[in-house]
Amino acid sequence: MLATIRHEFVETIPEHLDNGVVYVSLTYATVVHNCCCGCGHEVVTPLHPRQWSLIFNGDTISLTPSIGNWSFPCRSHYWIRAGQIRSARSFTETEIAKLRADDQASLHDHYKSNTSTAPEKTTEPGKTWRAKLSRWARKRNR
Repeated sequence: MLATIRHEFVETIPEHLDNGVVYVSLTYATVVHNCCCGCGHEVVTPLHPRQWSLIFNGDTISLTPSIGNWSFPCRSHYWIRAGQIRSARSFTETEIAKLRADDQASLHDHYKSNTSTAPEKTTEPGKTWRAKLSRWARKRNR
């Protein structure tokens, strides 16, 4: 497993991912990297209040929560903290199933109750659906 990882802020994710690099697209609220165990699988972490958060301290990045690659043969589990990779314990099948169910329920509840991120239906011709932008996104797009 890698001990350190560096980051690159990009507009879009490149077709070829270098090992040891976390690609961050703020435009698409997505972070992508090759699995830190070295297996070569592409790990996609969507930035979302109910999924992953990115912290940039001006020098390094951190992602929270941990990254559990339960669908990969390697089943790796690790944290990215200030550019360091920290291995975490493996989860049992029961723990993984519960975590997945909790994640799905959390996302469902978030979109059901949070109209600021849910699509808004309009009746204007040519504008059938419009996603509301967060206050941060509105400021960024000015």
